[in-house]
Amino acid sequence: MKLRRHVLSLLQALFLCAGPAQTQEQPQLTPEERRLNIESFEQVWRTVYEKHFDPSFGGVDWNAVRAEMRPQIEGARDKPEARAIMRQMISRLKLTHFNIIPSDVYDKLNQPSARGFLDGVTGIDLRVVDGHALVISVDPGSPADLAGVKPGWEVVRIGKDEVPSRLASIAQEFEGKSLRDLVLSDAVVGRMTGSIGNSVTVSFLSGSNQTVQYSLSLVEARGKKFRIGHLPPTHVWINVKTLGSDIGYIVFNGFIDPATVMPVFNEAIKSFMNGPGIIIDLRGNPGGQAEMISGMAGWLIKEKGKYFGAIRMRDNELKLIIRPRPEVYTGSVAILVDGLSVCASEIFAGGLRDLGRARIFGSHTAGAALGGNIERLPNGDGFMYAFANYVTAGGQVIEGNGLIPDVEVHHTREALLQGRDLILESAVNWIRNNK
Repeated sequence: MKLRRHVLSLLQALFLCAGPAQTQEQPQLTPEERRLNIESFEQVWRTVYEKHFDPSFGGVDWNAVRAEMRPQIEGARDKPEARAIMRQMISRLKLTHFNIIPSDVYDKLNQPSARGFLDGVTGIDLRVVDGHALVISVDPGSPADLAGVKPGWEVVRIGKDEVPSRLASIAQEFEGKSLRDLVLSDAVVGRMTGSIGNSVTVSFLSGSNQTVQYSLSLVEARGKKFRIGHLPPTHVWINVKTLGSDIGYIVFNGFIDPATVMPVFNEAIKSFMNGPGIIIDLRGNPGGQAEMISGMAGWLIKEKGKYFGAIRMRDNELKLIIRPRPEVYTGSVAILVDGLSVCASEIFAGGLRDLGRARIFGSHTAGAALGGNIERLPNGDGFMYAFANYVTAGGQVIEGNGLIPDVEVHHTREALLQGRDLILESAVNWIRNNK
């Protein structure tokens, strides 16, 4: 499991699961272009052959597939046709997390700002709802907050880029994919990220339906800076509060930096021990370290020997065992998720649900329980593949599928403008009724 915002070089697979591209008439291939397409075909076939987590390829004769389709790639008349042939080849695996990414889409999403390698942010968190990039929260004291940006406002232009048209073209590529919400959100947020000290011009549709424009400074993200190995640093935070007088609420932005997150999480559970319910908010949480989810679940599962599920790779299997604490919370547990809940967040939510210990609220998750990889092909396209599989204790495969909440609730512009969080409200009402 890996952190989304700052390690896209390892997690390109989370962002680039494109569907069939819309093509126009293409010029005939040059001999060099034909050679590169054939090399790309061979690289795709070889990568699956060597790295696919299932050595039986789901019962597919992978050598026979190559023999059948090699003449087709040799006869491809243009790049879109070559791309379609490679997609047809990997479609034999019947796995949604394998795909060929058109070079223009890859480049659009692989800009330095979209990769999240730059630390400067505006303080805006957003989600794309029905094609509209809506602000869902604003960090207190951030440039966006000081400018007066409010939840429910729509981002309509960044610099000279019209956001709706940008989103429409990407949405078409990702229609029907579990990663769609993640990709769409990052396509906008990435344009509002850059070097600290720079600024970005953003136009919004305000609550009164007026177009307003601000030049927002880029500042260091909130939280404690944390680095894993040679990877770029990220910022880690965790917030705890009580809703009303008795419902516990915990939200954090990644299963990373256990020295920072775990003590706060542990003390929070202790403080909520006698309350009727706890809400764990994993919306926008990109996951992280598997060891942390086992430790956190130990506060909620009292039986020994329970596990979330298993990570299955080609040569081995790793079970995620839960370690019960001496004192365990027994009240209601609600987990909030959305299309930006990734990896360890999905494992944590899905595992607790399978064990009968939590109810999930929100929207369909990203379906990226394990980070795969993407390779740039010789012809400029990208090839996305998964090298491991995760199966919950209940037998559900999250990779490429995601989690469907028990109670599906979505943001609306109207509710956000009123300062309401419909997903959180739904979870609170459930806990109140379960007293």
